[in-house]
Amino acid sequence: MLPTRNGAFRLFRFAGIDVYLHWLWFLVAAYEIGHRAGNYSSVTWNLLEYLGLFAIVTMHEFGHSLACRSVGGRANQIVLWPLGGVAYVDPPARPGATLWSIAAGPLVNVVLVPVLTVIGLVSRTSGLAAGAPNFQELLRNLWIINLILLIFNMLPVYPLDGGQILRSLLWFVIGRARSLKVACVIGFVGVAGLVGLAVWWQSFWLGILAAFAGTRCWAGWQSAQALTQLAEAPRHEGFACPSCHAAPPLGALWICSRCRTKFDTFETGAACPHCAAQFEQTRCLDCGALNSIRAWAPATVLSPPLL
Repeated sequence: MLPTRNGAFRLFRFAGIDVYLHWLWFLVAAYEIGHRAGNYSSVTWNLLEYLGLFAIVTMHEFGHSLACRSVGGRANQIVLWPLGGVAYVDPPARPGATLWSIAAGPLVNVVLVPVLTVIGLVSRTSGLAAGAPNFQELLRNLWIINLILLIFNMLPVYPLDGGQILRSLLWFVIGRARSLKVACVIGFVGVAGLVGLAVWWQSFWLGILAAFAGTRCWAGWQSAQALTQLAEAPRHEGFACPSCHAAPPLGALWICSRCRTKFDTFETGAACPHCAAQFEQTRCLDCGALNSIRAWAPATVLSPPLL
C-alpha cells in the first residue's frame, strides 16, 4: 500500500498542496550522513547534500501534482518518506491526462540536469571550485544523485514512473484495464530482478523497495481485474454520464462516505439506503467525473470506454 500520513507531520503548504514528512526520514538521514561523512571536510556538507536530495525529490513530486491539476485532476498531498516521495494524484481517467501527470515528475529531473551542469561549469570557470572544493563536490554529487533518480524512475517497471508512463502509452492502444495488466506483469518481472539484486548486493534498502514495488504491482493487478469486471457489467438504461456519455453500471458499486454502505446510487436517487445521506454529486465509474445526479439525464448513451 502507499505511504500514508500515519507517522508523518506537515511541513508546509504550497499551491494548495500539503507536504508531509515521515519521522523515519530523520533516522535514515542520520545513517546516510554518517555513512558518507568522509566525502567532505565537514559533516555540514553531508547535511547539505541530503537536504539537496530532499529538495530534488520534493520538486519531482510537485511536478506530478501540478501537472495533474493542469489537466483537471485532484492533487493536494505529498508524503516524503525514507525511500522517496509519493504525490497523491488523481488525474481524469484519460490516457493523455494520466501520461502528463506521471511524465511531469521525471521532466523535473531532466530540467535539473542542464541547470546543475551550468552551475558547475560557472563554478569551475570562475575559480570558485579551486577555492571551495567542498561546494564543487556538493554540486557534483547532486548532479549524480539527480541523474540516478531520473534513470531509476524511468525504468519501465510498474509502479515506477517509467512503468506508469508505459501503461499510459499502452492505454491509447489496448485500453485502460489491459494496459494496466501488461504493466503489472512487467512490474512483477522487475520486482523479481530487484529481489535478486538485493540478495546479490546484500542491500536492505533495495529489498524494502522491491517489497513496496511488489505490493503496488499486486494492487495494480487487482485494479485491472476490477476494471475488466466493470467493463463487462450490465448497464442502467436511460442514464448517461454528462462527461463521457457512458451508461452507469448496475449494482452496489458506490460507497457511502458516512457509513461505508455499498449501494446503487441510480436506484436510490443518490441517497444512502442505510443512513439516508444525500449526495449532491455522483462519480462516474468509467471516467471519474463528478456530476449532479440530475445531470445524468437521458442522453445519447455510448458504450463504456475501451478497458
